[in-house]
Amino acid sequence: MILFGASGHCKVIIDILLLNNYKIDKILDDKPLVQELYNIPVFLNDGKIEMQKAIISIGNNVSRKKIATLYNLEYISAFHPKATISKFSNIGFGTVAMANCSINPDVTIGNHCIINTNAIIEHDCEISDFVHICPNAAVAGNVKIGEGSQIGIGACLKQGISIGKWCVIGAGAVILEDVLDNSVVVGNPGRILNLNNGH
Repeated sequence: MILFGASGHCKVIIDILLLNNYKIDKILDDKPLVQELYNIPVFLNDGKIEMQKAIISIGNNVSRKKIATLYNLEYISAFHPKATISKFSNIGFGTVAMANCSINPDVTIGNHCIINTNAIIEHDCEISDFVHICPNAAVAGNVKIGEGSQIGIGACLKQGISIGKWCVIGAGAVILEDVLDNSVVVGNPGRILNLNNGH
């Protein structure tokens, strides 16, 4: 197995994989700052990658999509043993679920998502590809979140609303209404700060 990206998010994924008895062969990074991470060798990514199991261990949603588009590998998902995941949920490949998160019945989660520590996703939510639900965020039932959006630390999303594509929901924000694509929303109640053109 290989990992892409040797930063802080990679450390958490290594921990999860080792708890699940995976063997990690190497980590690839475009600008490696270390030669190894937890005794796993780190190499410069030269783009010459053989087909094998992989996880994109980068927190940035745009970067994860870029790598997933470049390399057609056998991407796997990884779930911390203390993650609570309903057997009635549906989770795509390349997605990582951290410790103490909750993914409840009839939740659909796309590919290459991050469900971070203590995040809660309630019943019947639809989470698109490359989304990051940050630590302690709470997503109520029947919420839809578009591709590439980030739900900040401790943010709360009201039941039944929709978050567009490539949005940024600020830390601690309380979102009571639908949010259009590319919006940056902060505060309680949430208000649009500006448009996210970084993707």
